Amino acid sequence: MNRREFMTASAAALAAAPARPAKLPVQKGVLISMLPKELSLADRMKVARDVGFDVLECVTTPDQKQADDIKTAAEKAGLRIHSVMNMAHWKFPLSSSDPAVVKTSMEGMETSLKNAHFWGADAVLLVPAVVNPQTSYQEAWTRSQRQIRQLLPMAEDLKVVIAVEEVWNKFLLSPLEFAKYVDEFNSPWVRAYFDVGNVVLYGYPQDWIRTLGKRIMKVHLKDFRFTNRVAEFVPLKEGEIQWGEIHKAFAEIDFSGPATVELNGGDEAYLREVSRRVDSILSGV
Repeated sequence: MNRREFMTASAAALAAAPARPAKLPVQKGVLISMLPKELSLADRMKVARDVGFDVLECVTTPDQKQADDIKTAAEKAGLRIHSVMNMAHWKFPLSSSDPAVVKTSMEGMETSLKNAHFWGADAVLLVPAVVNPQTSYQEAWTRSQRQIRQLLPMAEDLKVVIAVEEVWNKFLLSPLEFAKYVDEFNSPWVRAYFDVGNVVLYGYPQDWIRTLGKRIMKVHLKDFRFTNRVAEFVPLKEGEIQWGEIHKAFAEIDFSGPATVELNGGDEAYLREVSRRVDSILSGV
């Protein structure tokens, strides 16, 4: 084969080869609770940055000193706090029939919104309701929407989105319902926080992604599998989730918000491996 034939054959081979998927324009996030607890707050943040994470998700705190320390440590490490996880929503759901429970839940959300504004985060994660023997599906829907609507003026004033997440709360069990629930607010201050792993029991994440589309503001990453009829969360890329299909779905909706790992915590080596696996997922390989 002469040089011309070689170049022609090489060009043909390249043209025939499938194009590699483009890396998603997504920032990698980590939960503050995943960082090594034996280290100082500043060193924990530094580890997160050193292993490749771009943004951080924190939990609500009513302690202003703690909020100050978190903000200082994150800024020093070059980590942006992008989201706040409200922690009152399970024990004190907005869907409760007990006014005292709802009051506690609302106060927790108000603290979360203030934390987010103080830290420069643009969203608060909220589990909106819990269906149980005392609370029907319809009651969970109606009551939670009523309370969230009362929070919208504060969310708008602070410029912080209430990002609703689907979890194992027997509520929002399909992507169509999730989309309808968000749409009924008709507000830019309510959007979806989509957890890839939480829907595997009763659906396909790629279907949810395409259905929710632009409603999705932020994403949680975790993996999931069934072993001998037992459901369990597993390390990223070791479960049943079809990550190539997830990549395609996110690319189709032009998703560019942060994707935060929600896994067990660990040391620097562990976090570095988690970061590497997220890179692989975002690259579609």
